[in-house]
Amino acid sequence: MKEEILINVTPRECRAALVENGVLQEVLIERASRRGLISNIYMGSVARVLPGMQAAFIEVGLDRTAFLHASDIARNPDEDAPDHETEPNIRDCVQADDNLLVQVLKDPLGSKGARLTTYISIPSRFVVMLPNSTNIGVSSRIEDEDERERLRSMVESCIDESAQAGYIIRTAAEGASLDALRADMLFLQKLWESISKAAKTAKPCELVHEDLSLPLRVLRDLLGPEIERVRVDSKPWFERMQEFAGHFVPHMAPLVELYEGSRPILDLYGVDDEIERALDPKVPLKSGGYLIFDQTEAMTTIDVNTGAYVGHRNLEETIFRTNLEAAIAIARQLRLRNLGGIIIIDFIDMQEEDHRKQVMQALSGRLAHDYAKTQIMEVSPLGLVEMTRKRNRESLGHLLCQPCPSCTGKGFVKTAETVCYEIFREIIRQHRQFDLQELLVLARPEVIERLLDEESTSLAELEELTGSPIKLQSESMYSPDQFDVVLM
Repeated sequence: MKEEILINVTPRECRAALVENGVLQEVLIERASRRGLISNIYMGSVARVLPGMQAAFIEVGLDRTAFLHASDIARNPDEDAPDHETEPNIRDCVQADDNLLVQVLKDPLGSKGARLTTYISIPSRFVVMLPNSTNIGVSSRIEDEDERERLRSMVESCIDESAQAGYIIRTAAEGASLDALRADMLFLQKLWESISKAAKTAKPCELVHEDLSLPLRVLRDLLGPEIERVRVDSKPWFERMQEFAGHFVPHMAPLVELYEGSRPILDLYGVDDEIERALDPKVPLKSGGYLIFDQTEAMTTIDVNTGAYVGHRNLEETIFRTNLEAAIAIARQLRLRNLGGIIIIDFIDMQEEDHRKQVMQALSGRLAHDYAKTQIMEVSPLGLVEMTRKRNRESLGHLLCQPCPSCTGKGFVKTAETVCYEIFREIIRQHRQFDLQELLVLARPEVIERLLDEESTSLAELEELTGSPIKLQSESMYSPDQFDVVLM
């Protein structure tokens, strides 16, 4: 499996694309106006405690107050786990106007503020340091038990008794040497000392520690043995990435290359075109079938359709082949569009149990490569697949787009016919309330055309009913369902 990372840097925006065998799998975007907040550490100030929700609203200097749940508040290291059996009472943990060190778990999403935790975690290349813990965990993606035990033993031998902390061994640590792990842990200890020192003098709502910029985060989080090269089109960032890689992963520093081609770097694999297609709710399948993605605040629904695909053998085989192709496409689209939360997939109904199992295996197998944690349920009695995908940042659609000003995010606008009937009702309402001399109707050109054509008879009847002439005026700047009825 050949993977490559392309990084495009402009003055106000940075984009990173993960390409697998020439096909875009994931895109990360960071803008100067909307930098991601995940892993940033703030000195938070408790604005309000909500006992009924076992949570508190915290001011950290953002547009909206952030959210801190009781289960995300660190306790005595001996208790250690945030999912401890006895959840603390929020009133015993924080009070209004308290100051506490918090870290962002999730970026603000839609109308929701950022999600916070006091279980601070500081990631490096091979390990994640947990200052409020004493446990040592190993990434579940490292499946070899001997390797898991080797890594755990090496980390335990490197822990400084005077700087006790917990650690999570990351997937990238597989095969790492003792010296590499020790260097990572030493760096994190020094960084935590610096953060602790800054926190002591930090004012409420002040940023204490900011996470790395996107190009460096890509090297820290995505650079693995399957990556063949990383190409960046900015010389200053190339030099910074070389320095970063040389310090943390010297053996992979040669993979970082400066792209100096005449074509834009993201044109190499049609990345911009793929991003454009990822904003379309309809995803065509090679067989002729298609998917429909509908993202709402509550959940994302995905509908699978056979479309133009008629198959070759029988209906069940046609449905199976469409669902199998759809499962692979869905796994890629979820990652590419960065869709999270509750996801409902409506596969075409399959009669054979073996076909259902193969489709589910294809879906779960492809999602195994996803960096976001997913949980998939079995096919429900209604033939639906329920799943969740961890959501910690905005989806691609929400990041690049805004609600339509005409439909205000509903996805629909009223037809010209509907607007005409609303105009008729408004004319009758005004006739009953006022002494009309003359009326002027202002509306979109298509509405005015309909009034002059299909609805001309109805308009003449209204003039007779009201005893007043009705003039029409086209306003191209009006939204499709906007109109005004003005007394002259």
